[in-house]
Amino acid sequence: MSIDTLTGRFAALTLLFVALAELFVLIPAVSNFRTDYLQTRLEKAQIASLALLAAPEDESITADLESELLANAGVYNVVLRRDDVRQLVLSSPLPGPVAATHDLRQRSTLRSALAALRQLADRRDEVIRVIGAPVNHAGQLIEITLSTGPLRHAMVEYGLRVLIGSAVLIALTAALLNLAAQRLILKPIRRVIRHMASYSAAPEDARLIIKPAARITELREAESALASMQTTLTQALKQKERLAGLGQAVAKISHDLRNILTTSQIFADRLEDSADPAVRRAAPKLVNSISRAVNLCETTLAFGKAEEPPPTLSRFDLRGLADDITEAELLLLDRAAGPPLVDFVTDISPNLVIRADRDQLHRVLSNLIRNARQAIEASGRPGTIEIAATETDHDWQIRVGDSGPGLPQKARDFLFQPFTSTTRKGGSGLGLVIAADLVRGHGGRLELLRSDENGTEFCITLPRGSLGENLAEG
Repeated sequence: MSIDTLTGRFAALTLLFVALAELFVLIPAVSNFRTDYLQTRLEKAQIASLALLAAPEDESITADLESELLANAGVYNVVLRRDDVRQLVLSSPLPGPVAATHDLRQRSTLRSALAALRQLADRRDEVIRVIGAPVNHAGQLIEITLSTGPLRHAMVEYGLRVLIGSAVLIALTAALLNLAAQRLILKPIRRVIRHMASYSAAPEDARLIIKPAARITELREAESALASMQTTLTQALKQKERLAGLGQAVAKISHDLRNILTTSQIFADRLEDSADPAVRRAAPKLVNSISRAVNLCETTLAFGKAEEPPPTLSRFDLRGLADDITEAELLLLDRAAGPPLVDFVTDISPNLVIRADRDQLHRVLSNLIRNARQAIEASGRPGTIEIAATETDHDWQIRVGDSGPGLPQKARDFLFQPFTSTTRKGGSGLGLVIAADLVRGHGGRLELLRSDENGTEFCITLPRGSLGENLAEG
């Protein structure tokens, strides 16, 4: 039985506590035995003295009889005090000086226990004086002297008998408690462990969910909680499995549809050169519709990936990246009918160099700027998009703000949740989700600072230093 197991520790604690309890019983028992032993010697000495007291005054007992009486009593001398007269009744030579005096008339539980422990610890055979009250009030006191050797020997024998009986009691108690623990506690726990092991091997199998059957309230509550957790997990795994299959199907469809729409977009671009005026007027709308469909397929495919690749950090000019993005957006404005509604303002120092993944940051800024441009165009009123950046000792902060109509309350409530935060017809609601994931991959964060009737402003915060240090700090 290993001490590392619950059974082993329970048995060890049972043995320890029972042994401690028996120790508290053993000390008073040995102390009482010592007191009874001395009291018995007093009584025997009193009986022996009666032989001398009963003899006529003109006669005395022989030396052999006196020695026999003292030997039967187990003492050296007997002194009686009667009528305030101290009388040496029986006597024999002492083997040594009197080492201590014990008065049984002044008994104390603690004092008796300490005296018994000292007696057991002291191996010397000494002479002690014991004083007590005579039986049946046959005097004022009786005093004897005796050797401690027989006393200690008797105490040791009695203590060993008590210890042997205690050992048997301890073993029996430990065995019974262990059997009870095995039956009432450990067996139900092992049942729960077996169910957990079998369930972990196939969590999708609902037949392996534990059925609460313990009779102990606490264990039954634990089994009920485990059953509830297993039921929830099994349902979630089944739902996730179905969603995973659906996601694979959607990814395949989006991939094929994107290829088809890309080809259609090429042919739609050529319609703008058609000689038919009606076709030329309808071509931009067709191209925009196809572009939105292609964008939806691309964002769906990007979101369907298990994870984005880790950023490849490099140092680059942030102003140059912002200019590339705004130039691309200006080209899209040139294709729209009528004068452009959007004006771009870049407030970034030409000397500002940051450390990040340029391609991923391009995707993030493109998404924010494109959303701002589309919001302004949808409002039909001219507006401005501003890209600004600052740096501190700890991070870089890039702000993208616009003077558009702002985000509706529903979009703000579900801003970074897929398929819910879009405000544009035909949008997927995945752009901000992907952008936030890319920023988190850098150890930073994407936040909405404000959104009201005066416009919307986002802030990208990227920590300085190495990516490993940034992630460790985060």
